Parts: sequence; C-alpha cells; structure tokens
Amino acid sequence: MECKTAKWLIDILEAIQEIDDFVQKNQIRSFPNYQQNKMLKRAVERNLEIIGEAVNRIKQNDEQTLLKIEHARSIIALRNHVIHAYDSISDENIWSILIKHLPKLREEVKNLLENRSK
Repeated sequence: MECKTAKWLIDILEAIQEIDDFVQKNQIRSFPNYQQNKMLKRAVERNLEIIGEAVNRIKQNDEQTLLKIEHARSIIALRNHVIHAYDSISDENIWSILIKHLPKLREEVKNLLENRSK
C-alpha cells in the first residue's frame, strides 16, 4: 500500500471519528433529534463528503485497496449526491448510514491500515 493510500484511509477514520464526536457531543440518540439539528446535519454531510472524496482518490490510485472496501462505489456516489444534489438529501438515508454503515467502514479501514505492511 502506498503512503498516499494510507493517508486517505486515515482521513476516512478521522472523518468518522468527527461524526461520532459531533453526535455524542450533541447527545443525539434518535433520528428526530438528528433531523432537528441543522448544524449537526451539515457537519455530518461535510464529513461524508470527505470520506467519499478519500475513497474516490483511493479508487483512482490503488484499485487493490479499493476492492477491500465493501461499499466503495456507494460511498463515492453518496459524496457526489451530497455535493451535487444537496437539495434532495434524505435525512433518513444519512441517519441509516451513520447507524448501519459507518461502524463497518471504520472496521474495514482499521484492518486495512493494520495489515498494510503484510
């Protein structure tokens, strides 16, 4: 794995951690709480953009690592949707990503970083 790829993987982990910190700091425990907090939603969306851009850069530079990120193409598509179709972002979809998909992505990325020299 190239150093650039490791840097992008670290960026993904940092963005996920920021999202977790924002959610915990604001004591968001339910979808209605998330939906009502506009500043939190924008912070989460920005970090999802960062995650998507990092995955996109991995796609362009390290196809082998990309293949190890299960939903890589969906992550990139989400980034494009958040940026280009900002007026049709579904709070429900974003909440689902936070609850169901980010924990799995975190584990995938951690494993990639831990096994990068193998």
